[in-house]
Amino acid sequence: RVRKSHLGKMREWWFLLGLLSLLSWHSGGASFTFRGNSIFYRGNGLHSVIVESKDGICSDVVILLHGFPTSSYDWNKIWEPLNQRFNRVIALDFLGFGFSDKPRPHRYSIFEQASVVEALVSHLGLSEQRVNLLSHDYGDTVALELLYRTDHNRTGHLNINSLCLSNGGIFPETHHPRILQKLLKDSSFLSPVLTRLINFMLFSKGLGDVFGPYTQPTDAEFLDMWTGVRFNDGNLVMDSILHYLNQRLEHRDRWVGALTSTVIPVHMIYGPLDPVNPHPQFILHYQRLVKRSTVSVLDEHISHYPQLEDPTGFLNAYFSFINAF
Repeated sequence: RVRKSHLGKMREWWFLLGLLSLLSWHSGGASFTFRGNSIFYRGNGLHSVIVESKDGICSDVVILLHGFPTSSYDWNKIWEPLNQRFNRVIALDFLGFGFSDKPRPHRYSIFEQASVVEALVSHLGLSEQRVNLLSHDYGDTVALELLYRTDHNRTGHLNINSLCLSNGGIFPETHHPRILQKLLKDSSFLSPVLTRLINFMLFSKGLGDVFGPYTQPTDAEFLDMWTGVRFNDGNLVMDSILHYLNQRLEHRDRWVGALTSTVIPVHMIYGPLDPVNPHPQFILHYQRLVKRSTVSVLDEHISHYPQLEDPTGFLNAYFSFINAF
């Protein structure tokens, strides 16, 4: 007979299977400490000497910023091609996501996540290097805060060489969050109940709704994503993280203003079947406001996770942008 104390330590079968499939990704990474919390990151040549260009400043670095509610593993399908193109490819799990710490209670914010990225760049000795940002969803808003700091020469800011966004709700006026996100984002009395009720089946159904009908994740891929959420009880901080939806509204002028005024090269890769940022309202609004930006609209059946749904199309669009300057 299994003792009751042992039952509390047992993990669901899906968690163990998912963790096994993510071990390779995790084992290829490292961590650093940010304000007392461990932040997981991956990067080629983590312990190598920086290769510099003739002017002493290398722009052959790309930093990948993932979306909600997933993790750096979102970039796994394009990881190797990016490593063939760039000297340094760096991805991290934001605080509260993936293999990074998930403190609670905690006031999660886009501002803090931007500071996490800045701290990682400093930790890796890249503070003087020009870096390219490639972001998705939640990561788009973090990227815009980093862009604001760069353009306003804030202390510790990144030296951004280019910015490529993808399927992020950067305009509150064209963003349509999912029902569960609406319920969780204001931390109502329901939040502690809902975060505990979310299971693998509900998660898979909700996430599947933002993928295209022909580009659905496999059961194993859903399991990987869910394992990243559940690692260190990450489901219990989802309501706190979702405050970023309110932050987008509150700080719209700051972040959209940074996007519309910057002279840094900007590109948008867009999956048009996205129910969160629907076509054509989102992309028309984007093109109307962000006149300096170039845009790549992928095939009509690609939805909210273009780097996973169409990695080849996503890479072709990104490389066309990055090779143009």
